[in-house]
Amino acid sequence: MQQVILGLLILHGPLSLYAVQRQFQRGISLFYSASFGSIQRALRQLADRGLATVGEGADARGSKPYAVTDAGYRAWHAWMLSPLTGGDAETAALARVFFLGVLTDDDERRAVARSVRARIDADLAELEHVARDVDAAEIPDEFADVFVFQRATLDYGIRSNRLALQWCDELDRRLGRPPGEASSRFEK
Repeated sequence: MQQVILGLLILHGPLSLYAVQRQFQRGISLFYSASFGSIQRALRQLADRGLATVGEGADARGSKPYAVTDAGYRAWHAWMLSPLTGGDAETAALARVFFLGVLTDDDERRAVARSVRARIDADLAELEHVARDVDAAEIPDEFADVFVFQRATLDYGIRSNRLALQWCDELDRRLGRPPGEASSRFEK
């Protein structure tokens, strides 16, 4: 969440706690949910780590503006260009694409898009491997009904990742390169 907040501070300039929360409600909450308390905690941690500063504001709680520091920009920039890792790749990918326009270097934008595609490719390959193993397994008759629906959830994941790859192709076109160029799972 801290990287998303840094991105908002970079994009919009100094923002109060309430303004950050409004920015989440205006679009980020479609792919990243955050409570008021978690936003408040993240802003405090960013300030404690020297990645954001807290300015003087009105006396009302939550109205002091937070601004990104040079160190905060560098941390956000490094995060944008880092490989997608962890369990919630979809949220991390969408957060990076949401802020892609903040990057001014086209090569960096393409690098982020390649990173997103690489993670989706890897996740799809893993799901397809699991599907092959599951489909080859013998399911006892007493679990046949259960298996049908468990296999349906696996199929959803596969279809979702295939759709995400189509979305990546559209993103590639916006970035000015042919779909999937030098970004397939077979890239050397």
